[in-house]
Amino acid sequence: MVLPRGYKIEALATNLDFPTGLAFMRTGSGRDDFRVLVVESGTGLPGRCNDNSLPAWGGKLSAGNPLTPDLLVLDRSGRSSAARCSSPPPRNPAANTGYQPDGPAIGLAFANGTSGRLFASDSNQGVRGAPGTGNNTSRIMAVDLATAGCPPFITGLPTGDHPTEMLQGKDGFLYWSQGSATNAGVTGHDNGGGGNQHDIACQAITLGNSVFPSGDGHSTSGYSNHGVERPGANVPAFEDATKPGMCTGAILRAKIDAQHPEQTIQPYSWGYRNPFGLAFAPRDHALQGNLFVTENGEDERGARPTNNSPDRLQLAQMNRNGTPDYHGWPDRFGDLDSTQAVFNPRAGPGTTSAARRRNRAASRPAWRP
Repeated sequence: MVLPRGYKIEALATNLDFPTGLAFMRTGSGRDDFRVLVVESGTGLPGRCNDNSLPAWGGKLSAGNPLTPDLLVLDRSGRSSAARCSSPPPRNPAANTGYQPDGPAIGLAFANGTSGRLFASDSNQGVRGAPGTGNNTSRIMAVDLATAGCPPFITGLPTGDHPTEMLQGKDGFLYWSQGSATNAGVTGHDNGGGGNQHDIACQAITLGNSVFPSGDGHSTSGYSNHGVERPGANVPAFEDATKPGMCTGAILRAKIDAQHPEQTIQPYSWGYRNPFGLAFAPRDHALQGNLFVTENGEDERGARPTNNSPDRLQLAQMNRNGTPDYHGWPDRFGDLDSTQAVFNPRAGPGTTSAARRRNRAASRPAWRP
């Protein structure tokens, strides 16, 4: 690693199991009075070496299973105390106070920077056919470090290719990145063999006339279940979500101190593929506290494969009337239309045979304003 002059880098902790979330907690007034909180993700992409049900691990909920999610608390020397929100003890599956076994677990954030209530996100589907119990399993939990319990805060959030991910607290709201359920707006065989849930719009939309073949004798419209064709259909906001306000490819928020936070969910910004990293600009910054969003670009796979898609840095700004601002996905990748020739698939290993044949047609719009 190349560092600026005067800086050095050193390992705080090693031999972690796929760390994904990080937060710092103040424990005093001194510069060294802190703890480091680290989320270990659990199962991610499917694979024979990434299977938490292997007999060698002693069961999915075994305390020694490296492929189930954990929350570690590290001191300034990198030493870890007992894991939180993890396998028994203290996990109590009946009480639902620990991480779900299949993950991925990703987000971690305090309500006020390094203090206040602590929240974590998880799901139980994995991605792209990884083992798990299925759709709408993403959650946000309220972490209790004293008891090592993690009771649910909001449940029933969408999942699929990308679950509930990063968290940020600000001004009494908890914000989170809610990834898209699919690669490019169309539910294909790469989404749990076609069984994963479709993407959910944050506002009413009208589908385009394009349908997208998957090579199995039928085609699929955007924002629809696999094999469902409905060109030109009017799609309501939050279609098939477990609660109003829940949608995919979006930044969502809810009131932290509400008695029923799930009833306060609202989309803050949407039109992203996989909005991942979140950070608010300072109030005295030129961007006046608006929300930065890093976005992972599309892959060359599934019923609507894409090549050369860039990762993006976006700025989320809720409209003054309380509606979410829109960033173009799945028919715009950053500032470019998805129909640009640069995004044509090249028949890579993750591309379906039907998509290879149609090549240029693969990037047709999935919906229209």
